[in-house]
Amino acid sequence: MKRRKMFGFLNINKPTGPTSHDVVAAVRRHLGRGVKVGHAGTLDPFADGVLVLCLGPATRLAQRVVRGRKEYLATVTLGARSDTDDVEGRITPTGVEPPSEPAVLEALGDFVGRIDQAPPAHSAVHIDGRRAYKLARAGLRAEMPARTVTIHELKPVRYDPRELEIDVQCEAGTYIRALARDIGERLGCGGYCSRLTRTRVGAFTLADAVSLDRLDPRRDLIEPLRAMEGVQHVVADDDTAAKIANGNSVRLSRPAEVGEAAVIDGGGRLLAIGEVAEDGLTLRPRRVFIR
Repeated sequence: MKRRKMFGFLNINKPTGPTSHDVVAAVRRHLGRGVKVGHAGTLDPFADGVLVLCLGPATRLAQRVVRGRKEYLATVTLGARSDTDDVEGRITPTGVEPPSEPAVLEALGDFVGRIDQAPPAHSAVHIDGRRAYKLARAGLRAEMPARTVTIHELKPVRYDPRELEIDVQCEAGTYIRALARDIGERLGCGGYCSRLTRTRVGAFTLADAVSLDRLDPRRDLIEPLRAMEGVQHVVADDDTAAKIANGNSVRLSRPAEVGEAAVIDGGGRLLAIGEVAEDGLTLRPRRVFIR
């Protein structure tokens, strides 16, 4: 049974400056034609850190990575506002001095848990069928409806009279730029995100990320099973794998938990994602990665 050679993820340490699409394009050029490359959640140009790229069939696992918990190290500059909520926008000093450190630390507690957050005006959110950032660039003001996001942890790392550095653990959909803005507003002095490093996306960490200039896609390729954390594994022999490859339900040799399962071969490589029926012995393939 022939396997696709480029099937997995690359954990890139994106530098500040290029867009996430620039990084995707650079990897595509490196790999040449015939290998599909996508990303599992973008980073703004001014931000650096973990950018997960999906190669080949792993593009079909992108949303699993996107939904993983995120961690960021962010610097909030206080006493000014930005029309993009980050360092790349038009900066306007407020003339209001930031409060004392105890007041700042007390305010941070209000941003932990499920909170309402309005996305930045310069974001990819759709407003009446158009991207918000396109409306903003055209000089049009759009009402950015608030939505509920989840912040698990918000820890202060460093504070001086103008800069607050924070460590944030959050769920997908959270805008750190908007968090910086809202912290500044809560403190009454204004604020924006002046530095941002993504240190984790699910199972992918900054400690394991590779810089573009040292990237070797074949050496640094991460097995697609990395996206299946917390999902039970079902081992398939060659005959069972062949049936699954044709989209057929199979009878398992031993009972498994009812629900989702990652089907792997004897070497631990991901073959398919399936659903174990209520009898615990029937597996129906839902997404097949081998043919």
